[in-house]
Amino acid sequence: MIEKIKDIIEKETNAIRNIPVSDNFTKAVDLIHHQVHHLGGKLITSGMGKVGQIALNIATTFCSTGTPAVFLHPSEAQHGDLGILQENDILLVISNSGKTREIHELIDLAKNLYPGVPVIAVTSNINSPIIEKADCIILTGNPKEVCPLDLTPTTSTTVMTVIGDILVVSMMEKIGFTASDYAKRHHSGYLGVKSRESG
Repeated sequence: MIEKIKDIIEKETNAIRNIPVSDNFTKAVDLIHHQVHHLGGKLITSGMGKVGQIALNIATTFCSTGTPAVFLHPSEAQHGDLGILQENDILLVISNSGKTREIHELIDLAKNLYPGVPVIAVTSNINSPIIEKADCIILTGNPKEVCPLDLTPTTSTTVMTVIGDILVVSMMEKIGFTASDYAKRHHSGYLGVKSRESG
């Protein structure tokens, strides 16, 4: 069991190391910065299933670090929640396969409402049709899942979480986000106390 655990850790670590690093990370940060911090819009993240949980985490982390963001469930978007989208907002969608029907429909509906809305897509599939719908593509490196069936999102969601962290940390540095700024957004709990002491 110990060796199996070590093997899983090693595979997930290697998957993180193999994330394709390109100028698209900088492009994504610049797009988000322009729409949110220059034009006054917000970041809207989306994904289905387990990937949706990653998108939600990315949104809440952006919020606590000075970049207004919200998670939009792609199915609920078709039942009225698309109304959260406003002019100058930007979409960050995640689809491992790049074929998720609800994500493609969300992009189409968003562009029908605001034709100029920029779209950043995180995917493992360089041949996906989502490539043509997005303004910026961030690739995951298409890691093999550590799930013994190679089905359950495991390694892929680990990599997506790291990609989200890269975007968040890069944005924090770009806007000069401080511990004092953090304390104003995260008042309670251990982190609230720590940020106030640091600021």
